[in-house]
Amino acid sequence: MSDERVRGVAALANILAVDDEPDILRMIQKILRGDGHQVEVISDPLALDTMKLELFDLILLDVMMPRTDGFALCGQIRGRVDCPIVFLTAKADENSLVYGLGAGADDYICKPFGAMELRARINAHLRREHREHFVRLSFGNVEFHLSAKKLLAGQEEVPLTKGEYQICEFLARNRGQVFSREQIYEKVFGYEGGSSDNTIATHIKNIRMKLEQFGCSPIKTVWGIGYKWEG
Repeated sequence: MSDERVRGVAALANILAVDDEPDILRMIQKILRGDGHQVEVISDPLALDTMKLELFDLILLDVMMPRTDGFALCGQIRGRVDCPIVFLTAKADENSLVYGLGAGADDYICKPFGAMELRARINAHLRREHREHFVRLSFGNVEFHLSAKKLLAGQEEVPLTKGEYQICEFLARNRGQVFSREQIYEKVFGYEGGSSDNTIATHIKNIRMKLEQFGCSPIKTVWGIGYKWEG
């Protein structure tokens, strides 16, 4: 991956990193400040000032922390912020991913991680935040309110997380086309990485459970290939 692709960010960002390991925080700060971002770090999750959350363009949360964990903290703050939330975690099992992404996170980065991976993943999420949208996209009783990032089924809003919504929008915009997990991850999040398979599979599982509650099942599995929107 070229250095230009990693640095191709639409705008410099204000980033929050919450981790109980000082060495990790120093590394994150050094790497992201090197790209020109403003980076605030917090080692005690209970010291987080929730009144400042709207100032951040992206939030990094460690999963395993004392007194509280990243999952619980994500659940507490997701209703206050619309920015991407990315977990830093050594727990990559499916149950942890389902729980974490269901709590409102967009993605996760497995520890240990390198500087290039951190920069690429963060910058990919920031580029995605600056993409332009049309107003609405409709497929039968399913309607996307693109500027508000909402999906409605039968005039009722489906409670999707930010990452889940982006996957639905991408597949719906390319209705009928089949995409592998790797392709979906790269097209939606803008980066091709080793964790893409589990991230997308978990998001799709959660999306299907939510849509089925509204009598919808537009995302189909094409065995051995990937997924497509069919509605």
